Amino acid sequence: MDWIENASQCPILKGVSPEVLLELFEKLQFQIKSYDKDEVLAIQGDEVNRLMILLQGSARGEMTDFSGHIIKIEDVAAPKPLAGAFLFGDENRFPVDVLANEPVKLLVMYRGEFLKLLRMNETIQMNYLNLVGSKAQFLSKKIKFLSFKTIKGKIAHYLIGLKPDAGGNIRIPGSQQELADLFGVARPSVARALGELEDEGLISFHNRLVKILNEPELLKYLNE
Repeated sequence: MDWIENASQCPILKGVSPEVLLELFEKLQFQIKSYDKDEVLAIQGDEVNRLMILLQGSARGEMTDFSGHIIKIEDVAAPKPLAGAFLFGDENRFPVDVLANEPVKLLVMYRGEFLKLLRMNETIQMNYLNLVGSKAQFLSKKIKFLSFKTIKGKIAHYLIGLKPDAGGNIRIPGSQQELADLFGVARPSVARALGELEDEGLISFHNRLVKILNEPELLKYLNE
């Protein structure tokens, strides 16, 4: 079964062999579901009453602010879970809309069945606790990022968080449009801010390669 091989690579299930996982899943109720590109997998505010693991493809979490801008919060690719850290709690609701970036395949297991799985395997228990802790840390960093008021401040924080190569170059993993979605602004605004930072001598920028030329001055934008 191809799906069990993919599922065994999920952070929640890692460290458990496909053979052992198959024995565990034979005792549980679950579904394998398929979705097309841009199809909605979950809606913001819906109860998170099931564990969803991407077996194939990728999905995105996004929300719309009061001005109508769509803010992309995160891209998630197989074999990771979707909103796994929100499965339990008093307000266990999807914090964002979840849409397929491409055709995807999901492993779906409702909360009660997942609790059975946690009781059946200690490795999966620890994996899940680590996932919850890591997600809390990620959200803390995201809140800090969104607190920057200017686009240049957002760009400065984003660039400083990326690891440069041996030559000091930083490769931006996404396009300017993807950066705009991440920042919650229009793409021309990102291009203009990058151009201004380059004109100020703080960075050099070509395609997706950026080099920080004056980090102390760039850091000042974090305080604006």
